[in-house]
Amino acid sequence: MNPFLDSLSRLIMRFFGMRSGISITLSPTDRNRLDAVIGNRNSPQKHVWRCRIVQMSADGVGTHAIMAATGKSKTCVWRWQERFMHEGVDGLLRDKTRPPGTPPVEAERVAQVVRLTHEPPVGEATHWTGAAMAKVTGMAISTVQKIWKTHGLAPHRWRQFKLSNDPAFVEKLHDVVGLYIDPPAHAVVLSVDEKSQIQALDRTQPGLPLKKGRGQTMTHDYKRNGTTTLFAALNILDGTVIGQNMQRHRHQEFIRFLNKIESSVPAGKAVHAVLDNYATHKHPKVRAWLVRHPRWTFHFIPTSSSWLNAVEGFFAKLTRRRLKHGVFHSLVDLQAAINRFLAEHNEEEAKPFIWRADPDEIIASRNRGFQTLGSTRIPQVKGRFHPSEGQ
Repeated sequence: MNPFLDSLSRLIMRFFGMRSGISITLSPTDRNRLDAVIGNRNSPQKHVWRCRIVQMSADGVGTHAIMAATGKSKTCVWRWQERFMHEGVDGLLRDKTRPPGTPPVEAERVAQVVRLTHEPPVGEATHWTGAAMAKVTGMAISTVQKIWKTHGLAPHRWRQFKLSNDPAFVEKLHDVVGLYIDPPAHAVVLSVDEKSQIQALDRTQPGLPLKKGRGQTMTHDYKRNGTTTLFAALNILDGTVIGQNMQRHRHQEFIRFLNKIESSVPAGKAVHAVLDNYATHKHPKVRAWLVRHPRWTFHFIPTSSSWLNAVEGFFAKLTRRRLKHGVFHSLVDLQAAINRFLAEHNEEEAKPFIWRADPDEIIASRNRGFQTLGSTRIPQVKGRFHPSEGQ
């Protein structure tokens, strides 16, 4: 038959609602599957009305009646009748994928982008950008970005790190983590540190308030009104913080803060203080103070391991929620704001500190870091961590 006449015949039959070659007969198995889909209230609605079209067609219901019952167009009814005839019930439950608007990128070109991303770019640039990679590979920027997203690559992002070279890293880690997860009985565990050089910054002009479509504004320049140092001790058991503002952070100020803690901790309780390796904490006069207060024990974290000191989380919270966007007209104003934040934290937000990281995984990660850097200074770890090792 002439192809033109055949196409014209099909068009005429579609226009007048006439079809040929459609005859649906359901086997008992197919009818049971259709009934199950229709009767299941968790079935997607598109599956339900597709199954109803086929079921009504097999029962001899006409096209217009099916259209009225399902609310679908004539071409839609015909489409799912034909799909069932060619693919059965499975065809009703599967959406055919449409060909993409643009052909997929060849695997060789994808591998090229991934390989180049792991290499430094040509010239003085420190990292690849989407535009630079697109220029080199001849791809669109959006294509480069999709490849990066698929392979988890973000060349514009950097993470800072520092591997501790402390030869006693493992012992100190076990000691501190042991205090966190299994603190001694009749004792107080405190994470102690100081946040130095907190600036009382005032803006040169008033900012504009937040409103729809615009964030709060603040001038880029500022006026310094002095600095303060916050000494803080986080109680691991209940999350409360003992704090004190001081002008400097020498051993004299540190001893004054220790005296404040001493007066705050109930008598008869041992005090275990977790500290970093700042020279002030190891000053001879501080050691002499420890001799005069035998209930105190200092536990030093490994070098370059500030993340192990729990009070650092409180300092981050203070910076993020009070200091970063704060405007302070004087040093007294800054210290008063810090004191109010401390009081609010202790009254409303304090909660026990919970350590969740596995020390063995930390040690393994550190060892992998040294191996990646080609270093041989990796302490040998014997056995596994037990909470009792920290006491």
